[in-house]
Amino acid sequence: MFSASQLSPDQIAALKKWAAEGATMSDLQRHLKEDFGFSLTYMDTRFVISDLGIQLIEEPKAVAIPELKAAPVPTGKVTTTMDSLTLPGALVSGKVTFSDGETAIWMLDQNGRPGLDPDTAGYRPTQEDIVAFQQQLRSLIEKSGL
Repeated sequence: MFSASQLSPDQIAALKKWAAEGATMSDLQRHLKEDFGFSLTYMDTRFVISDLGIQLIEEPKAVAIPELKAAPVPTGKVTTTMDSLTLPGALVSGKVTFSDGETAIWMLDQNGRPGLDPDTAGYRPTQEDIVAFQQQLRSLIEKSGL
């Protein structure tokens, strides 16, 4: 096992200089081998650097910022559209934007049962929005000939 006491004061100074310049642990391991002839494992290099009290400069790690979903924009009215390609298992389907800007996918299954899948989990439209949605849905279905 390698000991920091095997290094000369000049070698220690060189290691500190390289660390101050931003060298990584791997860089210091390589310098120990190439410049001083000491072949150390990565772990031994870590111990030597720790024993000498050398602080490595860590580059700030890139932090992944979660993509923020744009806040719904209130429109003050309900807008309902019908898909040209119906969802699998549905008689008819489409999208709805409620007056508060929240959106959802709607469908009527083969038995005429309605389904609503809001983009925001747990969202419940107001009673006024539900009535407006039902009226628009009825009008869309009548126009489509179903």
